[in-house]
Amino acid sequence: MNKKIVFTGGGTAGHVTPNIALFPFLEKEGYDAYYIGSYNGIEKRLMEDFDVPYYGISTGKLRRYFDLKNLSDPFRVIKGYSQALKILKELKPDIVFSKGGFVSVPVIRAAAALKIPCIIHESDMTPGLANKLCIPVATKVCCNFPETVKYVPAGKAILTGSPIRTELTTGSKLAALELCGFTANKPVVMVIGGSQGATSVNVMVREALPKLLENFQVVHICGKDKVDNLMLTIPGYKQFEYLKSDLKDVFAMADVVVSRAGANAICELLALKKPNLLIPLQVGSRGDQILNARSFEEQGFSIVLREDFTDCDILTEKIYELYENRHTYINKMSESGQMNSIDTIVNLIKEYSN
Repeated sequence: MNKKIVFTGGGTAGHVTPNIALFPFLEKEGYDAYYIGSYNGIEKRLMEDFDVPYYGISTGKLRRYFDLKNLSDPFRVIKGYSQALKILKELKPDIVFSKGGFVSVPVIRAAAALKIPCIIHESDMTPGLANKLCIPVATKVCCNFPETVKYVPAGKAILTGSPIRTELTTGSKLAALELCGFTANKPVVMVIGGSQGATSVNVMVREALPKLLENFQVVHICGKDKVDNLMLTIPGYKQFEYLKSDLKDVFAMADVVVSRAGANAICELLALKKPNLLIPLQVGSRGDQILNARSFEEQGFSIVLREDFTDCDILTEKIYELYENRHTYINKMSESGQMNSIDTIVNLIKEYSN
């Protein structure tokens, strides 16, 4: 009989895609996978492409600032905890793996109450609030950065890196050129703002287009409902709300990438050795993206711009600089000695399964 693993995590694509990266490897090891997420979060949309049973539960956000929802959300979390208990009692999994996000808190807490081993993954340099609430009851904590280990109780932290979807390495540049209607004779700038999009980055990129399009083609993944319909017919500029199966092809086509600095996003850039310009999220962030970006800049993998000190002219100048020095960044990333995170995590799961 196959072993059972329950995955959880959601809120942004970065809390889901590393879980997805593990699916085929755990299937080979004889595990049946199940997923617990929110009713309507991005995790539910992303999981529709996979033959993995999905269970939605109530979830609330835990905020460090005053909001009227702080009065009602604790009750949603309590309800989610009860629902997670019921689901886990029915499924009887051998282990639970969490990628974080607020939906994971009731699931991990319920699993711990049922004495089901829990492994959680922290992508950022410092643990987020949701993972802070889960770490005390976790069996092991997988970390992306060496600096994270000091924030986790002794003996719990394992430096694993982040699971990268292997299909991202199998893209076709030719398929992406056809998808975007681009020519092979002009380099491509890829702009990706994360699953939520990045409004200020979108605005800057669009303002920079006249200068960028002189020498580049620009593919812009701008987020849900953030496509500018007035710019649909500009030659050399292609917009998408979000990409699924075509993302690997667009990555293969990109010569340089402009991105936010979410941990999973930058780990994908590192694995794909894509020279990148990072604009870490500042407003509404706990500062994790700034720390992630700083680490990558210090290692020579990235150029970093502060969102509040950047305009379209600075952005244009730095994109040209990045492209001109792209081989320096590629060489640095090639020397990084990326850890085999998937093997490490799969072995951990096998070791701690009931």
